[in-house]
Amino acid sequence: SSFSGFASVPVKGSCCSYSSLAWAFQTQCSISAPWNVTVKQCRQSSFFNTLTADELWKGALAETGVGVKKGRGKRRKKKLRKNLNKGQEIGEGRSGFLWPGLNAPIIQSGRVQAVTQRKKEERERIQSEIVQQRDTWEKKRKIKIKREGGWSGKCWGGVVLDPPDPGPNGETYEDFETRVIEVKNVFCMKAKEGRKKSIRALVAIGNGKGAVGFAMGKAGDRMNALRKAKNKAIRCLHFIELYQNHTIYHDITVKFKSTAIRMKKQNKGYGLRCHRAIITICKLIGIKDMYAKVSGSKNLINITRALFKGLTQQETHQQLANQKSLYVVEFREEQGPLPIVVALPEGTVREDPEPEDEVPDTKLEWSEVKEAQGMKKSPWAN
Repeated sequence: SSFSGFASVPVKGSCCSYSSLAWAFQTQCSISAPWNVTVKQCRQSSFFNTLTADELWKGALAETGVGVKKGRGKRRKKKLRKNLNKGQEIGEGRSGFLWPGLNAPIIQSGRVQAVTQRKKEERERIQSEIVQQRDTWEKKRKIKIKREGGWSGKCWGGVVLDPPDPGPNGETYEDFETRVIEVKNVFCMKAKEGRKKSIRALVAIGNGKGAVGFAMGKAGDRMNALRKAKNKAIRCLHFIELYQNHTIYHDITVKFKSTAIRMKKQNKGYGLRCHRAIITICKLIGIKDMYAKVSGSKNLINITRALFKGLTQQETHQQLANQKSLYVVEFREEQGPLPIVVALPEGTVREDPEPEDEVPDTKLEWSEVKEAQGMKKSPWAN
């Protein structure tokens, strides 16, 4: 854009005022009258002021196939868009001018302010503050965020994240705990860009009272992938029933693809003896005592899906009583041979008992059979 205006400059036979005015405004000047000077501003057009900022950043970051073909951003760390206006104030500069309407009020004490200049000491103080502020930003950029250790070393599994973002109605999720299950690099072949890398994150979230969920997020960088996963997980919650708020209701055997999990109900004080991913999810659910054995594929996504599939399909004592129309009893060590009724059917009680199969269809684990028969021997024993 161009600016045209008129300035009244006294000409006294010298061209000093004329040349300084032309240099200050970067203008082309022509004298139209003995006592007036016509000032017209003309910016020199170049590549950087003919395009918008979005178009310039689009070319520098190689966001399109054309930029990739030309080799921009090839075989190097992905660049991120920077805010070049950060810390800049309109009207502020090294010369220290005060422009009314930009960095100074237009009217002060009932008078319209004119363009003035700060003193040298004040200018030096402001410049030193700006330099100090920029140094602080650089240090913040270099400092790595300390995170709670995960399962092992630099592994992201088991790391605690911040709660999910607030919902559309302003609800917060401070009582939910978020933990990372897996962070993995994945690649996709594109026709123009070639082998494109992205980050896939698997996150689980729970409140320790039975409400739990999991989800996956994929993005170009790790933090966006984790943020997408935890915000998606809070919208996909399951409620898991707990027996006496510490374990599952019955033994569960579940299979998902090539991963099989056998879960056993345990007494109080037994603890969690299972895969580390299952331990993390059980703590989010509120399960304190359980044994689980994973066989087959150890893929973390399959383990998570198989665990949720088994826990959501378990039957409570009340559901079993309603289904069979019979009393559900339980034998405990403290009661000896006497059964304890734990659930009553809501309808009428069936008179004929539950038929028993001649040969129960139970799949035995060879390791448990050897242990029961005393054949299991530690490999470290002599």
